[in-house]
Amino acid sequence: MDLQLGDVQTTALIPLAIKANETKRENARIRDEKAVEIIDALGIDTAPYDKFLSHEGVIAHTIMLDRQLTALLKKYPDATVVNLGCGFDNRFSRIDNGKILWFDVDLPDSIAVRKKAFSERERVTMIAADALSPEWTVAVPKGHFPILLAEGLFMYLTLEQIRKLLSVITDAFPCGILIAEQNNPLMVKQQKHHDTVRHTNAVFKSGTKTAQEIADLCDKIRLVEEHSFNEEMKKYSFRAKLFATLLPSMNDRWATFAWGEDAQTS
Repeated sequence: MDLQLGDVQTTALIPLAIKANETKRENARIRDEKAVEIIDALGIDTAPYDKFLSHEGVIAHTIMLDRQLTALLKKYPDATVVNLGCGFDNRFSRIDNGKILWFDVDLPDSIAVRKKAFSERERVTMIAADALSPEWTVAVPKGHFPILLAEGLFMYLTLEQIRKLLSVITDAFPCGILIAEQNNPLMVKQQKHHDTVRHTNAVFKSGTKTAQEIADLCDKIRLVEEHSFNEEMKKYSFRAKLFATLLPSMNDRWATFAWGEDAQTS
């Protein structure tokens, strides 16, 4: 498989390698056979992309987001789900209810590689576009309730770019839910010590102490809740529990935002 990705897009190899290696474990907490298939086809050394803390973080946030999406789809079974900065994510295969419409959005080089790895699937559309540009929203039908995901995206954007993205989203959809991964400002300062991202050329550009800082960027959205990956990580090992206890603010968080009267999150 020909792999040509930009600096930020190369970080998609981190969750891909971790999900592949986790799937091969005897007591795998998540299963992603497509990740295994892609890693095997690429023939890359996964060691630089799969370190303990990143591994446990990816597994924790995958479990947490799958759980949250499954719950939301019980309220919005005909939802349109937009996966911004999708990379090699295969979440559709795990949470599909047979009704949702799914859109994977990423930069052209990422989508070009993704199309080599993923065949066409019913109700799944891949869009090659910059998430900050409103053009991609034209391809997303407006007759279904929108749920947008931003996994591993915000930390590679400045706060001003995040403001622009929120404007693009809320201008295109009169109501909706956004679930976004949040980074801590300390990680921006200490990124050269990150166990896996430091093996890429990607650069963290922003972080927040609380997701309310993101909500404050756009008058239309409101913060519903946020949860540290520590909540799930600490369930599985003493080392992860120790990390959660000693450095509680250093881990990433899931934050849920909503806008419009029709957005019901509870």
